[in-house]
Amino acid sequence: MTNSSDSILPGSTVMVNNDYSIYKGYKGFVQRISGDKAAVLFEGGNWDKLVTFSVKDLILI
Repeated sequence: MTNSSDSILPGSTVMVNNDYSIYKGYKGFVQRISGDKAAVLFEGGNWDKLVTFSVKDLILI
């Protein structure tokens, strides 16, 4: 894991850290950031999913 002082930028690998999200623990790539929201791309076998999260719910890995 990296420092919490590091910024989440497009291209960063992140993990969802929100106890109330069905995506908790999923790892993905940040595609874009707008304000305090980040679009994260999850890839898994034969599916791809782009989901928007609050930046505070993501941690860099």
